[in-house]
Amino acid sequence: YLPPAEKSNLPGYHGMSQCTALFEDPSTVDYSKFGPAETKEQRHARKRKERLEVEEAKIAEQLSTWDPQKDPSATEDAYRTLFIGRLSYDTSEPKLRRELEDYGPIKKLRMVTDTVKGKPRGYAFVEFEKERDLLSAFKQADGRKIDGRRILVDVERGRTVKGWRPRRFGGGLGGTRRGGEDMNQRWSGRDPPQTSQGGADMPRSMDTRPADRDRGGDRPRGPPPSDRDRDRERERERERDRDRDRERERERDRSERPRPREDERPRERERERDHGSDRDRERDRGGDRDRERERERERDRGSERDRERRPERERERDRGDDRRR
Repeated sequence: YLPPAEKSNLPGYHGMSQCTALFEDPSTVDYSKFGPAETKEQRHARKRKERLEVEEAKIAEQLSTWDPQKDPSATEDAYRTLFIGRLSYDTSEPKLRRELEDYGPIKKLRMVTDTVKGKPRGYAFVEFEKERDLLSAFKQADGRKIDGRRILVDVERGRTVKGWRPRRFGGGLGGTRRGGEDMNQRWSGRDPPQTSQGGADMPRSMDTRPADRDRGGDRPRGPPPSDRDRDRERERERERDRDRDRERERERDRSERPRPREDERPRERERERDHGSDRDRERDRGGDRDRERERERERDRGSERDRERRPERERERDRGDDRRR
């Protein structure tokens, strides 16, 4: 059993009239020094403007010292160099080299990384040995899928276009960060997708669907993937890459098999020609034999006819002798 709580003696309720003497007299306050009150939206706009001014000053300072012509890590020939953008952070330099060597031999490949952290920044520069290989890669590699992402291929503009500024200095050609979803670019590659005359969609390299559709659906259902699931997906991608490498090795081995030399081909043709002529001769000989046999048969038939007619001739001769007598 617990006894009931004892009620304490609390002060009673009263108004604020006894505190009015503590306020400042409004007639003696100069409100002009405070200015108009700032709303929440105005405060956010003011802070954003201040940040933009700071960033613009920083960009102007970096742009004054930026000179792509004096970059020691740049490629030798800017007119044989391609810009590869929208790369996956998991893509390595050997993997990118293998994918782009389908269009021709590569002289130099440079993947741009963060100077402080050393992490890849998602783009690279590739210099080809021949200009026709560059044109082939420029036309066909745009929108190609590497490590689950569709790459963007363009010519290098830093050393070839006058007044060009990269993306980090407020330039560039990308349209993925203009504003909201209704303003940003949603297709893969340089150009917008086109449809054929019949209305069918273009190849998948020009697909207009967002990146999450390429990964297997409009929106992932259920809980987000764990680290273990990501590791399994990466392992599957590596297995697919190994299978592709094995297939390329087989194709290379087939193409490198020894072929008959040029000086052996005429000999083979002569042998085939001689073999055909021998067949013709055998055929002619068989025809001659048939003709000889037919002649012998005709000769035998003629001799038999002569034997049959000989008694009649002898009788005619005897009759003639009798008449003469």
